[in-house]
Amino acid sequence: MTTRPITILGATGSIGRSTLDLVGRNPDKYRCVALTANSNVVELAEAARKFRPEVAVVAEPTAYGALKEALAGTGIEAAAGPDAVVEAAERPAEWVMSAIVGAAGLRPTLKAAERGATVALANKESLVCAGDIVTRAANDSGGRLLPVDSEHNAIHQVFDYQRPERVARVILTASGGPFRERSRLEMAQVTREQALSHPVWSMGAKISIDSATLMNKGLELIEAHHLFPVSVDQLDVLVHPQSVVHSLVEYVDGSVLAQLGTPDMRTPIAYTLAWPDRIETPSKRLDLAEIGKLTFEAPDPERFPALNLAWSALRAGEGAPAVLNAANEVAVQAFLDGRIGFLDIAAIVAEVLDRLGAPKIGCLAEVMAADAEARATAEAAIAARNSAAPAVRIGAAVAAGKR
Repeated sequence: MTTRPITILGATGSIGRSTLDLVGRNPDKYRCVALTANSNVVELAEAARKFRPEVAVVAEPTAYGALKEALAGTGIEAAAGPDAVVEAAERPAEWVMSAIVGAAGLRPTLKAAERGATVALANKESLVCAGDIVTRAANDSGGRLLPVDSEHNAIHQVFDYQRPERVARVILTASGGPFRERSRLEMAQVTREQALSHPVWSMGAKISIDSATLMNKGLELIEAHHLFPVSVDQLDVLVHPQSVVHSLVEYVDGSVLAQLGTPDMRTPIAYTLAWPDRIETPSKRLDLAEIGKLTFEAPDPERFPALNLAWSALRAGEGAPAVLNAANEVAVQAFLDGRIGFLDIAAIVAEVLDRLGAPKIGCLAEVMAADAEARATAEAAIAARNSAAPAVRIGAAVAAGKR
């Protein structure tokens, strides 16, 4: 039996850990070529010692010495820096997990797509920022993009690619996050810890905040537009707190097909890891009788304006989604750092979109330029808010809560 050579970009994050868990359960099926992490040298070295990749890469350049020391005597190559992460993606692995959080994952994801790899796409920002560029690279090279997000993975499993004209709607489900039933006034007071406490999924900090604002679902709408042959008007969102129905595809005859499962990311990861085959997972099996009922509701655009911002960026096209994503990354980090309030996240993204609009993009350099300008504009907006009189900021928060 031949083993499938794989690379995991973002091996120490929640998706990377789940991927390694599956690989560890199937040691005869997979061989690691490269593992990368942002700055977690200890966990990366531990994973490298266990799974024996050719190279382990840490994106933080200053962590090179610590990684090299941790791997001394193993024969595993150590490397560091953003360019080394890209080089890891270029190594000849048949399957690449793209699980780096944020726009930092764009360059290595693109390199993997350009060389014809099967890319398991957990880094939604790659398609949000440069969807046409990444999908064109995969098509030209004979590569393949397989969605890892539970929503897109569910759609992929029930979408009729042979006859896409028979699809009427693609409906992404959203858990609604921890503040689904809170008013805007209540959300103005939420803390970092409350926003990080997701009621269903266990995720990293950035994705947890995006879920709380519903920006995560907005980014997924943009991603879906690039992954599936449907128009913007055929996309929809439905809040489903139980996170059992992961997404739905409605056909012209009224039939609605859905993929269901317990909320465990190892299920969609396993689907991409073994594709076109399937492998067993340790995920809890779905027991609908135990769950009892499944509920659905429309998202509230007044309490969660991030979703409408994503819709607007998607319709504007060009560089608007890249601007949206960059501004959101900066605003989310500012919230995590205690520099702004929860409601300020969407407000800052809106301000940056108003200022920059939809810059023209046709290549990766233009995408990165739009990203950089949006980040600088977002930082300036945050600084301006923090320099305002406290009374002005409090008054704005109260006014937001009344809307």
